Amino acid sequence: MASVSASPLPPETLRKLAEHNMTPEEYLVALRILGGREPTEAEFGVIAAMWSEHCSYKSTRKWLRTFPTTGPQVLIGPGENAGVVDIGDGLAAVFKMESHNHPSYIEPYQGAATGVGGILRDVFTMGARPVANLNALRFGAPEHPRTRRLVAGVVAGIGGYGNCVGVPTVGGETNFHARYNGNCLVNCMTVGIASADRLFTAKAAGVGNPVVYVGSKTGRDGIKGATMASGEFNAGTESQRPTVQVGDPFTEKLLIEACLELMATDAIIAVQDMGAAGLTSSAVEMASRGGLGLDLDLDRVPLRAADMTAYEILLSESQERMLMVLRPDRAEEAERIFKKWELDCATIGTLTDTGRIVIRRHGRIEGDIEIAPLVENAPLYDRPYEVTPPRPALAPDACTLPQGESPLTVLVQLMGTPDLGSKRWIWEQYDRHVGADTAEDSSGGGDAAVVRVHGTGKALALTVDCSPRYVEADPVEGGKQAVAESWRNLCAVGARPLAITDNMNFGNPEKPLIMGQFVGAVQGMSEACRALDYPVVSGNCSLYNETDGEPILPTPVVGGVGLIEDVTRTATIAFKTPGEGVYVLGEPGTGHLGQSLILRLLTNREDGPPPPVDLAAERRAGDLIRALIAEGLITTCHDVSDGGLLVAVAEMALAGDIGCALAGPARDVGFWFGEDQARYVVTTRDVSTLTRRAEAAGVSCLNVGTTDGTASLTLPGSPPLTLAVLRKAYEGWLPGYMGGTE
Repeated sequence: MASVSASPLPPETLRKLAEHNMTPEEYLVALRILGGREPTEAEFGVIAAMWSEHCSYKSTRKWLRTFPTTGPQVLIGPGENAGVVDIGDGLAAVFKMESHNHPSYIEPYQGAATGVGGILRDVFTMGARPVANLNALRFGAPEHPRTRRLVAGVVAGIGGYGNCVGVPTVGGETNFHARYNGNCLVNCMTVGIASADRLFTAKAAGVGNPVVYVGSKTGRDGIKGATMASGEFNAGTESQRPTVQVGDPFTEKLLIEACLELMATDAIIAVQDMGAAGLTSSAVEMASRGGLGLDLDLDRVPLRAADMTAYEILLSESQERMLMVLRPDRAEEAERIFKKWELDCATIGTLTDTGRIVIRRHGRIEGDIEIAPLVENAPLYDRPYEVTPPRPALAPDACTLPQGESPLTVLVQLMGTPDLGSKRWIWEQYDRHVGADTAEDSSGGGDAAVVRVHGTGKALALTVDCSPRYVEADPVEGGKQAVAESWRNLCAVGARPLAITDNMNFGNPEKPLIMGQFVGAVQGMSEACRALDYPVVSGNCSLYNETDGEPILPTPVVGGVGLIEDVTRTATIAFKTPGEGVYVLGEPGTGHLGQSLILRLLTNREDGPPPPVDLAAERRAGDLIRALIAEGLITTCHDVSDGGLLVAVAEMALAGDIGCALAGPARDVGFWFGEDQARYVVTTRDVSTLTRRAEAAGVSCLNVGTTDGTASLTLPGSPPLTLAVLRKAYEGWLPGYMGGTE
């Protein structure tokens, strides 16, 4: 092969670099790894994929390493396919969240469907049976011409894949904002259960051991998907449709069962999902973790098209595929099992001691690259960043009730907005109870979904959370709040928070302001995780979420997992009976209106700082709430978040179809709608014990009403608000919107 000259790179090379989102400087490093020769097409594809932002985390690794990732409950932290925490009795919870943002914007149904399929594989690759899916969705402004089609396609894709594969979708969140007009977000989370002593990793071992391909055949779908996801969108976005994978949930179900059957034997040494960058990343990462080399014969790869090139085979992101290293005497057993499940199984390579990946196609060597520098010399950038300047505080009179309005009349308007309106239209399309272990789901049970640990009296509590407008205003406080909100939602159903996974969705990191948002969010999240003993065990970064230079809101989604020791001791948000006291436990609150939904509703502004997060107060309140639930001293519990106190009470009343006589300042916007943190609304029949326990714990306890049989919310000085009127506003917006025409 010809040597590289010192002259500037030729136009054709520059074009290829641009297509693969690779810089000339990175290309020159690649040439040094190759000993100064030009790469083959296959080698170029391998290097570009492995060094893409999506695979290498080259802009974020420095900061991700600052997350707290350990604790007595952590069995496996970041770096593997999914994180693992101990839940006792020899069992472990395995979970992770990943994004499929760019593919879902280009092709909503398949983009979302394959997002679900990919995260499922990350979990069962570890030896876990998936038991629950969640998602966090962000769409553009409802009036944007593309939004309705994106919502319909994404929701159908999530339901179509999850329902068919037989894993319940139990929770999530959906928001709308104009900053997502050109780049929707689809973040998918899966949780599984495994035996703690039978966990599988992706560390190859054993020179001479066979490398085995299992699952579906390889096609041309998804080629260059990882590099596509590592760049901004522009006017040519639609032309990238061929880079979106096509999924088959029925094949995924077969793959789950086949893999778990083989995992019950001692045949598997290492296993890796073929996700981003397909065969390339799975092969290179497994060999790298084991310090070994790999000889691949692409002629043995099961193909859907016989004329595929080495580049296409290596970079295809066809779905429902896995790569395994097996014990040499167990390959026939694996082939028998996968044949039974009607899946391909082929030995396509061998582990070597050379430290190189050698790629053969049609008898020719199409690639020969040293693996260690390919991984160790992957770009690592310390990008410049700007600290987000603080927002000035709101003036005391920045948000007041309009003449003739009361908190109850404004509540009706607020509950009918895209932010707070019921998402029933979405979650009714998901099978939430397949498997029969879902105790509470997103249909209004509790602040977190609750899924039984099969065969035990335990349950897992699951939630996904983020308030992007808070992060935009103050990344540090917004990052803290995302973690704290997750913590509160788990505590509110009686669960002990164990650990989080994250999905860091941001714009272009080459812009210092965007990079500053990322750095600040990581700092805030890290502070909260340390204060709450709530470590990060897995996650994903999705950058370059921009279209024509317009970035999304910074959106670091937190997926939380907690443990309920006794599934009969949980709390839901629904009022249970008339005559119970309604109390706010937690911080007294200052009526914080900065970045609040009521400010946007009444003034059409998104101003001010977000609410500050007192992590010590969060811990005190959360610990008390869990104890009260375990002892049966409170009958309902709901954390106070978007929309403030009155929205929380309204949601509890609607869930139980029971009214409430409210007590409080009649026209105080901050009291009723302020979004102060570290607060829960609870009901109790034993007021004296509740107030005594709260005082002993150093937690404020304020009475704000009493449940009653009026089927209305009442407030002195205001006409009653019937639950029927409130429900019509709350339930009406999304079905009405989705029933409209383009």
